[in-house]
Amino acid sequence: MDIHKESNFGGDFSLATGLPTNASDQLAKAIPLFRSVNPSQSQLRVMIDTIPTLAWCAFPDGTVEFLNRRWLEYVGLSLEQAFGSGWQQPIHPEDLDALLATWRAILASGKPGEAEARIRRFDGKYRWFLFRAEPFRDEQDTIVRWYGTNTDIEELKRAERELRDVLDYAPQQVAIIGPDGRRLWANRVALEYSGITLEEFQAEDYERRMIHPDDIDRIRTGDPIFKGETYEFETRILGKDGLYRWFVVRFFPLRDSAGRILRWYSTGMEIQDRKDAESRVQNENLALREEVDKASMFEEIIGNSAALGDVLARVGKVAPTDSTVLITGETGTGKELIARAIHKRSSRAERAFVSVNCSAIPQSLIASELFGHEKGAFTGALQRRIGRFEMAEGGTLFLDEVGELPVETQLALLRVLQEREFERVGGDRMIRSDVRVIAATNRNLSTAITAGTFRSDLFYRLNVFPIELPPLRKRADDIPILVEYFINRYAIASGKKLKNINKSTLELLRSYPWPGNVRELQNIVERSVILCESETFSVDPSWLVHDRPEQISTTQPLVMTLTMKERASIESALAATHGRVSGPAGAAARLGMPASTLESRIRSLKINKHQFKSAEG
Repeated sequence: MDIHKESNFGGDFSLATGLPTNASDQLAKAIPLFRSVNPSQSQLRVMIDTIPTLAWCAFPDGTVEFLNRRWLEYVGLSLEQAFGSGWQQPIHPEDLDALLATWRAILASGKPGEAEARIRRFDGKYRWFLFRAEPFRDEQDTIVRWYGTNTDIEELKRAERELRDVLDYAPQQVAIIGPDGRRLWANRVALEYSGITLEEFQAEDYERRMIHPDDIDRIRTGDPIFKGETYEFETRILGKDGLYRWFVVRFFPLRDSAGRILRWYSTGMEIQDRKDAESRVQNENLALREEVDKASMFEEIIGNSAALGDVLARVGKVAPTDSTVLITGETGTGKELIARAIHKRSSRAERAFVSVNCSAIPQSLIASELFGHEKGAFTGALQRRIGRFEMAEGGTLFLDEVGELPVETQLALLRVLQEREFERVGGDRMIRSDVRVIAATNRNLSTAITAGTFRSDLFYRLNVFPIELPPLRKRADDIPILVEYFINRYAIASGKKLKNINKSTLELLRSYPWPGNVRELQNIVERSVILCESETFSVDPSWLVHDRPEQISTTQPLVMTLTMKERASIESALAATHGRVSGPAGAAARLGMPASTLESRIRSLKINKHQFKSAEG
């Protein structure tokens, strides 16, 4: 056999790959024919020998049985020399171990497979080839032979090397993927973003290490890379700074003249800004829906007293800054209203204002409410949930009744204020946070610190700019203005026309100490407007008689007396409702205040509401 007789294999060659057109397809077409005509082994060898490409067959265990004439002529070996491990002689030493490892994996899987390696030509020159192997099964679906082809891809590899030089300077991430899904190469931008080497990019655990865990199953769905279709998906990829960012990844196939995929080229373009914008809109919509569902205390800050003027002056000074604010004051003085005023006058006014009543959420769930949780973090956590901090990203988070936070949650809040980052419950990565925190409480936090129920370091972090709201009894001059405002508001809502205010009613309202402050006044006026049957507004004195100032002992401090009378009022309402707080027949409705506020006062006054349930008969 004259191995120098031919320098190519004859026939037309593809300009893209240098392959004989349709040559390597013939083996794939022949295999079903073998199955149908059941030829002898000698006939099979003759058929494979006539295929104008490098072809071979092997036993089920991978031992080479036969190599066709084209294969032997190309490498310059006889069939006897190629038997056993002789076929490995022309394989480039640097490629042999990887080729054998892939071949063993293909044999173990029992599925078609591919690999790339350099083969030495008879003249000593190495060229790149694509090895393809396909199993041949009998009627019992048992593999009886392996058939394969070696396709010259030297021109493809050369073009690819030139292309890589260009792609290394592309401004976006680019990768080259083999037809079997193996990662072959990534450009400089991709590797620098992740801070990994090319070997790490090619490693089997790349996806597990670099792709966000929540995205892996989704991007693998349907295995589109094996369907041969151009496709794209969005996923989060880990950067060298430890943060995940969103990318849109697009895959494009490169095919040979027979339509078979030789390569996948992928591009990754960062879309984090777009995702952040979408997230902000979604979070702001969530916050808006909550606020629409939530009954507001009142829309504007009403009053012109000196005490209120001092508060508004402090609001004007702190609003343009990003400083943390601690608002203190009795229940119903309008702490959330002041927080909203600060937000509206800040640079964050176009972003979300998210409110959380820390006393209205069970202590076991408050951390999840604030910071969110991952799927499976605890029983009932069926999916990932973002918390209020993420909802308020770029905006303001108002923590009402912050003194009710459990100590372990206080520590997490302190970390957010100090480090500007947090973890979801059940999570293992830090999430950066750009949120202004405004906190409020009706508790004496200094007393709570002494009692060990509130962290002193958190108090100092929150108390950067304190604002104390005066109780309504210290804003007596504002009561007529507030009454007029509320009358107009509820008269319009009920379709009534009220032209006058009963003088004795106004005196009564001015003299009442208002333990529930503006919120209590609002509820009293609303109830009176509903019941009013003339054009003159009046209030039933019996609604206020139990807390008239003349009832207050002059031997006790005013605040202490009011606290005692507030306790007596709450206990009386709980007794009348058999310990029920919420609902139309509950104590909150009886006292004219929201159920969440009453629950907060019950805890603050250490009233055991359960003792009243036994009175129900």
